[in-house]
Amino acid sequence: MLTIDEGRSAVKLAREALTTYVEKRERIKTVDVSSSFREKRGVFVTLHEDGSLRGCIGYPQPIMDLGEAIVDSAISAGTGDPRFSSVRPDELDRIVIEVTVLTPPRPYDVKKKDLPEAVKIGKHGLIVSRDMFTGLLLPQVATECNFDSTDFLCHTCHKAGLPMDAWIDEETEVLYFEGQVFAETKPGGDVAEKDISQCI
Repeated sequence: MLTIDEGRSAVKLAREALTTYVEKRERIKTVDVSSSFREKRGVFVTLHEDGSLRGCIGYPQPIMDLGEAIVDSAISAGTGDPRFSSVRPDELDRIVIEVTVLTPPRPYDVKKKDLPEAVKIGKHGLIVSRDMFTGLLLPQVATECNFDSTDFLCHTCHKAGLPMDAWIDEETEVLYFEGQVFAETKPGGDVAEKDISQCI
């Protein structure tokens, strides 16, 4: 778990990385970061502009240091999300940045038919995989969309490009993770830890 000060640093790092890349096409260095940012952690950076999603990219698995993963994810969210055009410099002052730090994904220890009882809305994020298809939804998506656990499983399958009931098939892998979410209260403003356990 990160402290609120570390969460502020995470979001500040994401904004600096995005701004520097969008304005100068340069990647910042993470030389002056605390020890927490040198640990390998999964992370996602989400961008919102005027209340709408503007980009979301990250690393589900802890394959690189958190600081490097934040920088890479922030740049990719702004310039590499295939659903959106690249962020322009004149948009930066309208974008709210959110950083979600993840626990390592792990499987549920239940039978497939019992998965809806195991999924904890407002706490778990999901990864569904089968063959070459993979889909991930962050924990906050379930509460933001008012999903119940079955809805959440189905929509993660849909995100993967699979049938919505694919989660019940034995050949489909379902993993869960938890996330700690820090977000700006306004573009470039104060940073707060979000309570993702309640519907908004």
